[in-house]
Amino acid sequence: MTETAHQVLPRPTRESWFSRFQVVALAALTLLSIIGKFYLPRLVPNTEWLELPLLLTVYFGLMRRSQVASLFFGAFVGLAEDSLSPANLPIGMYGITKTLVGYFAASVSLRFNVENSVIRMVLCFFFYFFHAFFYWIMRRALLGQLVPFDPQETFVYGALNALVSIPLFIILDKMKLAGAH
Repeated sequence: MTETAHQVLPRPTRESWFSRFQVVALAALTLLSIIGKFYLPRLVPNTEWLELPLLLTVYFGLMRRSQVASLFFGAFVGLAEDSLSPANLPIGMYGITKTLVGYFAASVSLRFNVENSVIRMVLCFFFYFFHAFFYWIMRRALLGQLVPFDPQETFVYGALNALVSIPLFIILDKMKLAGAH
């Protein structure tokens, strides 16, 4: 091959141990957050507002910047969450909402610089509100359930999740950087 061909054709990159470790660590954190969503309120009162699976979905979408990968990640997280949710809800409700959140988070990351903590916090608040509102719409429209939607409570819980996202994203960024070296 010529020197031009070496420049044009991408060289196959070998996946390092660290990048494989990152994938395993992200999967373990995701599964832990999904399980924790249902069991943490039993151990620690007043933590039912904490949406770690949603925050991980937002983080993955913002950092990966791939709409398709984020869509699948959101679907995986949502369906895993559905499998642990109470028996009176059909599987797929969280799957749909988390899929949309993952897709839109990746879409936003293509337009804006999402490395800033303030922007990430605002986006986490927005996606929490979007997730709660869309979940409420689906329960009313698809299931015909008359469930209340309290915007003030959703606003407060969204703000709390946005505050939790700051240290969580810093930890995840450090994991990402540690894996890159």
